[in-house]
Amino acid sequence: MITRLDGSWCLVLGASSGMGLAIAHELAREGVHILGVHFDTTDGQEKAAAAREEMRGHGVEAHFFNANAASARTREELLPRFEELTGGTGIRIVVHSLAFGTLLPYLGAEKEDSLTARQMNMTLDVMAHSLVYWTQDLFTTGLLRPGAKVYAMTSAGGARVMPHYGAVSAAKAALESHVRQLALELAPSGIAVNALRAGVTPTPSMERIPGSDRLAAHARDLNPHRRLTRPEDVAEAVSLLSRTDSSWITGNVIGVDGGELLT
Repeated sequence: MITRLDGSWCLVLGASSGMGLAIAHELAREGVHILGVHFDTTDGQEKAAAAREEMRGHGVEAHFFNANAASARTREELLPRFEELTGGTGIRIVVHSLAFGTLLPYLGAEKEDSLTARQMNMTLDVMAHSLVYWTQDLFTTGLLRPGAKVYAMTSAGGARVMPHYGAVSAAKAALESHVRQLALELAPSGIAVNALRAGVTPTPSMERIPGSDRLAAHARDLNPHRRLTRPEDVAEAVSLLSRTDSSWITGNVIGVDGGELLT
């Protein structure tokens, strides 16, 4: 059954830039109230505040919180606030779009240039394991109900390798595994969990990858559409997939790449 999104609530983890921001804008235009968690310096906070006001211009509520989304304390502090803001209606859409991790190689030219255990653990905790912890807490507090949708942002890097991407690749592979397990355990409750595998997309996190210009040019040449994926492409996919109460599409890695991996 197709349902309307207006009046529902969406939680975006990583709401101030890239795909998370595009998704928040798209859903606000659809009448969805936005809860955004981001972790920024002063400049990023100002941009987030401007985005929040733009979303409110669509007649929806938009509340942004500058906090570390990978911290247990953040969840402890924000979940009661979310319950209050949503007025007991629950959260319809959850978007996990956290892109903070190390880009150091496993084996650098010098020991100090190599990945450390702390950096590996941080990358996996932020980009993968935090999905599990947020979903656990949202579910046990009753904020996730039948018909809810949980999305995690993955990439082809979960199954491919390239210089400097080892820890992030491991995090994406773990993230996809978590999606499958959460889908299994939440199916009896009518809640769908999927990973969206965007194509190469120009975002601040991508620009930090060494050699990203070459990667983008290669992806553009390969893509049947002859362009890169845009954050708005991913946002439209979230909007489309969220319009049903059915949980029958679950546990998948869904390509949103214009056919990039076909070639």
